[in-house]
Formats: sequence, structure tokens, C-alpha cells
Amino acid sequence: MAKAPVLTPRADDFPRWYQDLVNKAELADNGPVRGTMVIRPYGYGLWERMQQEMDARIKATGTQNAYFPLLIPESFLTREAEHVEGFAPELAVVTHAGGKELEEPVVVRPTSETIVNEYFAKWVQSYRDLPLLINQWANVVRWELRPRLFLRTTEFLWQEGHTAHATYEEARAFAARVQNEVYGDFLRGVLAMDFVSGRKTARERFAGAINTLTLESMMGDGKALQMVTSHELGQNFAKAFHTEYVSRDGRQEHVWQTSWGSTTRMIGALVMTHGDDDGLRVPPRLAPVQVVVLAVKGDAAVLAAVRAIGDRLTSAGVRVHVDDRTDVPFGRRAVDWELKGVPVRIEVGPRDLENGTAVLVRRIPGTKEPVTAAALPALLPGALEDDQALLLAQSRRRREDRTVEVTTVEEAVEAASTGWARIPWATLGPDGEARLGERGVSVRCLVAADGSVPGSDDEPGTVAVVGRAY
Repeated sequence: MAKAPVLTPRADDFPRWYQDLVNKAELADNGPVRGTMVIRPYGYGLWERMQQEMDARIKATGTQNAYFPLLIPESFLTREAEHVEGFAPELAVVTHAGGKELEEPVVVRPTSETIVNEYFAKWVQSYRDLPLLINQWANVVRWELRPRLFLRTTEFLWQEGHTAHATYEEARAFAARVQNEVYGDFLRGVLAMDFVSGRKTARERFAGAINTLTLESMMGDGKALQMVTSHELGQNFAKAFHTEYVSRDGRQEHVWQTSWGSTTRMIGALVMTHGDDDGLRVPPRLAPVQVVVLAVKGDAAVLAAVRAIGDRLTSAGVRVHVDDRTDVPFGRRAVDWELKGVPVRIEVGPRDLENGTAVLVRRIPGTKEPVTAAALPALLPGALEDDQALLLAQSRRRREDRTVEVTTVEEAVEAASTGWARIPWATLGPDGEARLGERGVSVRCLVAADGSVPGSDDEPGTVAVVGRAY
């Protein structure tokens, strides 16, 4: 009798495969309140690596980290009409605390534009105080009706940047800089994830923004996932909160602002972009553990050898874990590391020890070969970089192979059953976008004819990238 697969095959049931993998790779569990999640140590380790990589890029722009309260007076949200209207269905509101009804209800943070502006208005007085560049790592709550671990949860972790500038041009340039130098560089350079960079339509724009930039990636089933967004807020919040400064020529001016964010959704994206029927495949630059060294048996000489290999690889700058749990069957441990997607396994048993070799298993290309143990420190850094590049190439190839050019709404809907479509925005327009929405298809972003981000929705030659999305 054939052995049952560890995971539901992706081709049979992609959503079930995703749930199986998140569970069996020990990434997360459902929390006790519907829509919440418990992020397990291995999943949180991935998030910590994402934080480290993005935080360094954020700080390179001159942005500093701060923290703002979780609880926001309800009246703050009502000051910017479009903002409160956009978030109203998702708000969690506290009406009682300390055994009493509150004089004013407070909202559990869905995003922080309002409370940030309350303090920006205090901190900004003069043009000398600008630009003001702030980021926070925090949790937010948006009441989710159809939760799915990492992808859509009532509470999730994120970073949110908020900036204030003297001019529209400075704010616009900074939003684009974050999109390219922070997010774009991180997605391609660390997550090995291809994307399309564009601007959202008015229908899809962040509530209260004058423009939203987005990076959209294609998942393994052809659906789109909005990875990150960067918003030009104009002066909407500045006017609502009186965030003003005295200019060089002595005039009172409202600041121009941006906000931008990325979330634990990226862990779900990692699963759906790089995972296969055997589990995760974690890009080496991201992986908390790049190499796991496994002792096949509990022989004293084998245990000494795997520990020595681990020490040499650590000295070579590789993130290593030595698995010497020989009271757990070797096959089970190998499957567990396969599920977790550690890029490289080095397996050492008594026979390998006699030959001065080890078995090198590379998770990403799926290769397995004997190598000289002494060669590992020199061999592995290059192999890890090759595997990083392979994942990015596979991600790009999927997007290119499953994106088609169309000219009608019907063709776009048909294409969205397996991937994405590109259609001239002048042909589609808001009316066509609404018709797509009735069929469960959305405009993911608008791109210029040359692949860059258009300066406006009606720029000649603008193309709409459409698909089904998570």
C-alpha cells in the first residue's frame, strides 16, 4: 500500500495544502478568539529575520523607531471622514473598562495615522523639524470575517512608517523610495520573491490617501497577494489634525505626509510562493537556520563529527543547527526539517564517517549527493547563494508564464482562473473594474507601458494588472 503523503498535494487542494503546511511545519496555530493566531517559535523566527532585514533598510532612509498607544480615542478616527468610513466595518471598539462605561469609547489600533498626527501636530513647529520620519513595530486589530492564518487575521503584527514633509514632491519621492529601497529590495533580495510594482486604482486606494503604491506577487496557485503598500496621504490628515509648520518665508503651512507598512502576511506569502508538496522552501538569506547537521545514529564518533562540522560552518558565517537527537528516528527528523524548508541538510552516519564524507541534501533544487566533509565550509556559502537565485528565478518565471495580454473584461476573467491578465486601463476603466469586481476579480495595480509606476491613473499607455487575490 502506498504511503499517505505528509501534506495534501497542492494540485488536489491548494487551501488545504496551505493549512497542512502551516500546521505541520509548526508555524502557527489558531488562537482562542476567532481570527487570532498563536505564532509558534519557528514561524516567529522567520518574522524576526524579516524584521531584522527590513529594520536595517528602514533605518538606512533616516527613519527612527518609536511606539504609539494601542488604544485610540474614537473621536480621532472621525476627524478624517474617508479614513473612518474605510475602516468602520473592521473596528474593535472598547466601551467598558475598570468596571465602568467609558465616557468616550476607544478603538483598538487598526492603523495609526490618526494618533500619529495628534503627536506630529505637537512635535512639528518649523521647517527645521522636517522631514519627520517615524516607524513603529506593533500589532493591529481589524475584525476579519474570513480568517486564514497569516493571510487574513483579526490581529496581526506589522511595521508602519509615518512621515511628514515640507512639500508634496518630497513626500511623493519618499513614498517611492520606501517602496523601492526598503520593500522592493527586501522582497527580491531576501524573500527571493518576484513582484509587479504599480499604483492602486481609486477603488483600491488606502482610505484617506491620495495615492497608494503597491508590490503585488503571484502565489503558487496563480492568485495575487498584496505584499506591501506605501501611501501618499497628501494633506488630508494634516488638515484634520492641524499638523502645520512655519516655512522658511514665515508662512504657516500644512505638512505633506506618507504612511507605509508590511505585515506577518509575508510569512503566508513565503509559504504560498516557495512551498512544494514536501513543505516549505526557505530562501537562504532569510532562513533562521541555513544548514542543519543531522547525526544519523547515536555513535559517539558520529556525534563528535556533526558537532565539529557545525562549529566549522558557524565559523564560516553560516547559520547552523546541529540535530543530535538520536533518540528520535532519523527518518522523522529528516521529514521535519524538509517540512520546515531549511535550505541544506548535512547527514552524517557511521559509513560516511569511515569515508570522510557527508550527504549534502539541498532542499531548494532537490538534490542529494555525497561530499567531502572537509570541503563543506568552502562549498556551502556559494551553494546557498545559488539556491537563493533559483527561488527568485522560479518566482519570476511563474509570473511571466501565467500572465496574459487581453483586451476585454471576459478575457480578463478567464485569464484570472489560472493567473493574471494585463489589459489597457483606457479600455477597462472604472466601469470595467466594477464589472470585474462582480466576478471576484480585481485590479491589482496600474503600471506604465514600460513596466514602471505611472505618474497618474490616466497616463497614456497605462496597463491594469488584474487577477483573483487573497
